[in-house]
Amino acid sequence: MIRVRSLVAVLSAMLLIPAVAGCGSDGDDEPKNVSAKTAALGTITPGVIKVAVQPYAPYTSVQGDKIVGLDGDILAYAAKKLGLEVKPQVTDFAGMLAGVQSRRVDITIGGVAWSADRQKQGLFTDPPYYSPPAMAVRSGKTYKTVDDLKGLQLGTVEGYVWVKSIQAVPDAKLHAYPDANGVFDDLGAGRVDVGFLDPLIIIAAQKGRPELKIDTQYMTPPTAAQVKAKPAYEYFQPYQTGFYLPKKATKLEKAISAQIDAMYENGELEKLVKKYGGDPEQFLKPSADVATARRGVDRPQDWTPPSIAQ
Repeated sequence: MIRVRSLVAVLSAMLLIPAVAGCGSDGDDEPKNVSAKTAALGTITPGVIKVAVQPYAPYTSVQGDKIVGLDGDILAYAAKKLGLEVKPQVTDFAGMLAGVQSRRVDITIGGVAWSADRQKQGLFTDPPYYSPPAMAVRSGKTYKTVDDLKGLQLGTVEGYVWVKSIQAVPDAKLHAYPDANGVFDDLGAGRVDVGFLDPLIIIAAQKGRPELKIDTQYMTPPTAAQVKAKPAYEYFQPYQTGFYLPKKATKLEKAISAQIDAMYENGELEKLVKKYGGDPEQFLKPSADVATARRGVDRPQDWTPPSIAQ
């Protein structure tokens, strides 16, 4: 999920996160009998991994003291392997980033897109999955490329970077909504032709609201020439997600990345993506630009992004 928030929202979140993080002492949170190996991971509280999340099902939501959803399940698997107890803290997207950057939490998860700017202020794990360019469309309609969108009514949520992409489509009209429900409502009513949202959100609505009569389609990404001519089209390309950690959390990042890589190999990620209605071929195979974006930035020049069998 790539979102843009105002500076005011980020600063507000930075003020809010400490109050949330301060509830209870570290001693209260610390589990018994933490191994030396687990303690060496350097979490704020030994044996505990404090996680900032926002309600964003089916990627992340909190039920009791447990994070559920695709990202929640991936982290739970890795945390168990590392001997860590997961402690969620609910905030908004700006608060997620601010909590990591100020080291009030150990990590944030939930469709956070890797970017060169964000990695300057924190650490990203290897991608737990790749988010394909998904479209919610009315049943019976087919759109494959950016050119197919010309002159259409296109919807997304206010502040999402797809706003910029839509504004660059010739003769298309942008419809921006406070939340995804507005996109789906107008799509079902025929006031919008295509909605741009994170793919599992679309899949969940397709199943949960059959009266809307919508389908999930994946766009053929624009070519390099098209993006060069219209840079805003880059947001119509797949993006790599990551779990985001404080800049000094190098041991923890490496340990979680190793678990993520193992999950590609042992089939666990494929199983989890299917559990939430995703297509492993879309979610677990990187596009060519994933490697080039990170090599020499926050990964070695010979880094190969994780993938299921090609």
